[in-house]
Amino acid sequence: MWRIHIHVLTSEGVMPVQKLSVITRTLCLVALGTLPTAALAETRLNVPEGFAIEALDFKVPNARQIALTEQGALIIGTRRKGVVYKVENALSENPGKPQVILDNVTMPSGVTVHKGDAYIGATHEIIKIANIDSAKPADPVRITSALPKERHHGWKYLKFGPDGHLYFPVGAPCNICLSEDPRFASILRMDADGSTEVWAHGVRNSVGFAWHPQTGQLWFSDNGRDMLGDDIPPEEINILTKPGEHFGYPFQHASGIADPEFGDHSAAGEHTFTEPAVEIQAHSAALGMTFYTATQFPEQYHHALFVAEHGSWNRSSKVGYQVSVITTDADGNAQHRPFVTGWLKGQKDWGRPNDVLLAPDGSLLISDDKADRIYRVRYTGKPVTL
Repeated sequence: MWRIHIHVLTSEGVMPVQKLSVITRTLCLVALGTLPTAALAETRLNVPEGFAIEALDFKVPNARQIALTEQGALIIGTRRKGVVYKVENALSENPGKPQVILDNVTMPSGVTVHKGDAYIGATHEIIKIANIDSAKPADPVRITSALPKERHHGWKYLKFGPDGHLYFPVGAPCNICLSEDPRFASILRMDADGSTEVWAHGVRNSVGFAWHPQTGQLWFSDNGRDMLGDDIPPEEINILTKPGEHFGYPFQHASGIADPEFGDHSAAGEHTFTEPAVEIQAHSAALGMTFYTATQFPEQYHHALFVAEHGSWNRSSKVGYQVSVITTDADGNAQHRPFVTGWLKGQKDWGRPNDVLLAPDGSLLISDDKADRIYRVRYTGKPVTL
């Protein structure tokens, strides 16, 4: 813990900073160079005691999935802008300006870095930029352009698995439907030659997944169908225990909720459905996720799952708009609770968290595609006392 003892000349004479209002104290510290200006806006966000949150000193329009290179550049996908950005030295005190490394692509929201190369997932294609840390990276190469072109739930989320293969979802091309193409409503695994296979079936719209650091199992989010009311069906956090499992869509949602249109479909009887490991409030829009495998955060967060909840768009009262954390007790019971809140003020939202990423120093990075920011959450031990 550290303390600051500063006296400031005011209209009432010389006063210690401790006696000034919170806003005045903050402004004084910024003026004195004690507090970085990038932290000012994050007074709107709430974190647990002992943590601090700040915004990195740059903006990226519509920031979606994020990935770090070996040399500390941040790769940032977008959905609405059709471009992918790169920010050199993103976590330093003097980050570079966002540079466009790919443009004129349909919803390139998915990004990941593997063995020095950047991979971008657009609607119907996977693109590779080799030697991404080089001063002059290689030209983009299309690994495949044969994925479905439907834009509805067509945006991607990319990660390489422990087996060295690339994984990404192909969402359902609708709110609720049964498609003849088995790639829809699934998670695919891609080989180096661009060939794909369905790894998980019945997944309506997953925009986030991660492998458990101890079991190696794939955990992934899935957003439930719309137009069944405010609270049905819940969003899902699922666990894939073996390739080819079916997670219900479009026949069943969450834990045994039969779909009113497809619940009694003849094809439903052909499958055994895997129920979710964790259910989250309907319409919260659980998206990007990561397991905490560092040691900066306290022990209770080790191997916890952090989830970006993008927030509802079609609920009578808004929910989500937070980063939550899922921990598991000794008996295997999962607990879901808020970790970062404040993007939603009453029924007005000023930001929407989209992805979470573990930084090399053990801090947690969060992208926000509405406020166009990247935040960093650190554990400080105890709050600063002024």
